[in-house]
Amino acid sequence: MTSVEFRMKSIGVIHTPFKEKSETPIQFSRSTAFGEIEIHSEFEEGLTSIEGFSHLILIYAFHEALENDSLLVKPFLDENMHGIFATRYYTRPNPIGFSVVRLVERIGRRLKIQWVDMLDGTPLLDIKPYVPEFDVHKVDKLGWYETRSHQ
Repeated sequence: MTSVEFRMKSIGVIHTPFKEKSETPIQFSRSTAFGEIEIHSEFEEGLTSIEGFSHLILIYAFHEALENDSLLVKPFLDENMHGIFATRYYTRPNPIGFSVVRLVERIGRRLKIQWVDMLDGTPLLDIKPYVPEFDVHKVDKLGWYETRSHQ
């Protein structure tokens, strides 16, 4: 089977207080920081009814991630090497990230959000409403995370 290449375009920009990678929280669940999404004008109509949701799933590009061909990485929360697909590490074959944020307010094509964990200027690829009925699942195993080395 051959790999397929495809192109995506940004639908907006995520503004956050984090200017350096070292400033960003490890995960959105560990952040209380506020930010703002600025949707490009041609996509504003796509925000219709979004203010009815309290939480959103953001899909974005790790635009400053260094290229890394290694499929083994040491994640922030463990001292051992793990396969890239068993982690949320940002240097990936496709540098795509996701976060769940709280929608504070919509003002035109701007969304005020909380729980940001991405760099300022991050290109936004998509927004999906967070719906607990679809997005919350009881888990049986947590892999290496459950038995990780505590730093």
